[in-house]
Amino acid sequence: MSFRTLIRGGLVVTAADELHADVLVEDGRVAALAAHGSAAAASWTADRTLDATGKYVIPGGVDAHTHMELPFGGTAASDTFETGTRAAAWGGTTTIVDFAVQSVGHSLREGLDAWYAKADGRCAIDYAFHMILSDVNESTLKEMDLLVEEGITSFKLFMAYPGVFYSDDGRVLRAMQRGAANGGLTMLHAENGIAIDVLVEQALARGETDPRHHGEVRKVLLEAEATHRAIQLARVAGSPLYVVHVSAEEAVAELAAARDKGLPVFGETCPQYLFLSTDNLAEPDFQGAKYVCSTPLRPREHQAALWRGLRTNDLQVVSTDHCPFCFRGQKELGRGDFSKIPNGLPGVENRMDLLHQAVLDGHISRRRWIEIACATPARMFGLYPQKGTIAPGSDADIVLYDPQAEQVISAETHHMNVDYSAYEGRRITGRVDTVLSRGELVVDRRQYTGRAGHGAFIPRSTCQYL
Repeated sequence: MSFRTLIRGGLVVTAADELHADVLVEDGRVAALAAHGSAAAASWTADRTLDATGKYVIPGGVDAHTHMELPFGGTAASDTFETGTRAAAWGGTTTIVDFAVQSVGHSLREGLDAWYAKADGRCAIDYAFHMILSDVNESTLKEMDLLVEEGITSFKLFMAYPGVFYSDDGRVLRAMQRGAANGGLTMLHAENGIAIDVLVEQALARGETDPRHHGEVRKVLLEAEATHRAIQLARVAGSPLYVVHVSAEEAVAELAAARDKGLPVFGETCPQYLFLSTDNLAEPDFQGAKYVCSTPLRPREHQAALWRGLRTNDLQVVSTDHCPFCFRGQKELGRGDFSKIPNGLPGVENRMDLLHQAVLDGHISRRRWIEIACATPARMFGLYPQKGTIAPGSDADIVLYDPQAEQVISAETHHMNVDYSAYEGRRITGRVDTVLSRGELVVDRRQYTGRAGHGAFIPRSTCQYL
C-alpha cells in the first residue's frame, strides 16, 4: 500500500524557481508538482493533506559540515548523533554530512567503522560522512579509493592543529593527487598551524590568556596564506579544492582570484562568521569562551566581504561546523589558558533561520538562501537531486516554513544538547513549522514526531558541482 501526502497552497521555493504549487508525495519521494488551483492538482487524492497556505515549501536543508560526538582536547562534542540530528530537524535541516576521523597510526576503515557505530540506528534524519585524514601514507592512500566506491567521496585535511590533525604540504599534495585520480573532493582547513602555535606560545608567555587572544593569534594573514598555499597545491595536483569555514576577507580574495582563473576551487562559510565577531570573543567574565572556534571569529568588517562572496558565488555553501561544547565543564577547561578551550560552536538548529533573516535583511535573495543551504551542498557532495531540491523523484525532504513567524533564539528553547546559544536573545523573523524526511513527519506543526533510527546512511556520488 502506497501512502500519499499532499502539500497544498504554499509557495514552492527552490534554487531554480519560485511557484505557487501543490506537491504530491508518494512512498517517501516527490511524485509530482502542479500549479495550485490547476486541474491536475485538483484531481489528486491523498491519505494526508498538509495546508501550506501563507508558507514557503522548501527543500530540507543540507548541512555539509557537522561534528557530532567529536573527541577534542580531552573532551567530546556534547551533541550525540541522536540529539544533534533531532535539533537539525527542528531547524529545518534534513541531511547532515558529518566527519569520520582517522586517528594517527590507524586505518581509514577503523575510523569510518567507529563513526558508523556512533550514528547507525540513532539519527532522526539522513546522514553521510566525509573522512578526516590524519595520517597520509601508502596504505591510507589506497584506502581512499575503496572509500570513494563506498560513497565516502570527500576527504578533509588540516593545515592547522599540529600534533592532532595536521598534515604537512607533502601529505596534502599526495592526498590531492589521489583525489584527482579517484574523484574524491579534497576539503581543507586552511590556517598556518605551525606559525599559529608560535604565536599562541608567545601570547601565553606574555600572560595573554583570555578567550579574545584566541582570535588575535589566529591571524587573518595566516588564513589567507594557507588558503593561497592550498590553492597552489591543488593546481599542482590537478584536483578540485573545497576550503571549509572561510572567515576572512583576505581568504575570500584568494578564492575569488583562483575562480577568476577558472580553477575548480570552492569555499564555505558559516553563520558564526556572518553574524558574530571578535566583539563576542571579548565578552567579559570568560563568556567569550563560548565563541571560541577555528577559524576564529573576525572583526565585524569582514562580514561584508563574506556576504559579497556569497552573492557573487565566490563562496558557494553555508554550513555550520556544528561542534558544541557546554560552557560549564567543557569551555571552562580553558580558564587561564585560551589554548585549552575546546574549539567549536553550536549552530545546526539555527542555520536555516539565520539565513532567512539574511534574506529579509537584503544580503541574499530567497532562491540564493535555498541554493547555499540546500542545493549547492547537495551538488557539491554528490547528493543531488536526491537531496537539495523539490522535484519529481527527489526524496520528500520538505520543510513548511512560516516566513512571518517571529522568534527569539535562546538556549531556553533550542534542542541542541548544549547549555548556551551563540545567538542568545537574537530576534528573527521566520520559523520552521513542519518537516518531512523522506515523506515521514519529523516535526508536525511545531511538535516533534520523529524518532531515532529513521535517518538512513546515504552513500554519495562524487562532486557534481564541477
